[in-house]
Amino acid sequence: MNELTSGLLVFVLSYLCGSLPSGYLIGKFNGVDIRQYGSHNIGATNVRRVLGRDWSFICFAMDFLKGLLPVVFIGHSLGGRLAIGASWGGIIAAIAAVLGHIFPIWLKFKGGKGVATSLGVVSGIAFIPVLIGGIAWLVVFHFSRMVSLASMVAVTVIALVALGMQFASGAIGWPGVILLAIIAALVIIRHKDNIKRIRNGTEGKFEKKSNENKGEAKESK
Repeated sequence: MNELTSGLLVFVLSYLCGSLPSGYLIGKFNGVDIRQYGSHNIGATNVRRVLGRDWSFICFAMDFLKGLLPVVFIGHSLGGRLAIGASWGGIIAAIAAVLGHIFPIWLKFKGGKGVATSLGVVSGIAFIPVLIGGIAWLVVFHFSRMVSLASMVAVTVIALVALGMQFASGAIGWPGVILLAIIAALVIIRHKDNIKRIRNGTEGKFEKKSNENKGEAKESK
C-alpha cells in the first residue's frame, strides 16, 4: 500500500469516527431532536441547555474521545504500520476527525463547532499546549462566563504555545504546529456568529448560580 492509499485510508476511517453525531444521538435517546432547540447545534453546550449538565458532560466526553482515539489508534498506530508513518498518520487523522465533527455525512454535513473534538485531537499530539490552553479556557470563562469566547481564546493559546515550543526546542514538529493553527482557524470560523454577538454585547452568559435554567449561554460547541 503506497503513501497516497495509506493516507486516504487513515483519513476515511478517522473522518467516520469524527462524524459520529454524539449530541444528536444523545438527543434521540432522550426523545428529542437537539437541532430543533436552543441554538440548534449538536454540541455539548446546547445539550446542556436542552437536556441538562449531566448529558452535556457525556456529550463533551464523547466528542473529545472521537478526536483523541482516531489520532492514537488510527493515525499513530495504524499509520505507523503503513507507508505514511505515525507522525503524518496522526496529522491526517486529526484533521479528518475534526472535519467529521464539523461536517458529518450523517447529518447532511451540518455538525458542531469542533471545540471538544479539536481538544481531543490536539491532546494526542501536543499535551503541554493543550494543558496551558485548558488553563486559559478556565480563566477566560471565569471572568466572561462565555463558552464561545473561552473556546476561541483556548485554541489560539494552544496554537501559539505550540509555535513557541517549536521555536524553542523543536518539540512539537512543524506539521503539528501547522495542524494546530488550522484547527484554531476552523474553530474561530465556526464561531463567527458568536463573534458578532460578542461585539454587539448580546452574547449569552452562564450565570454563576447553580440554577441551569437561568442565563444559559447562546454559544455552543
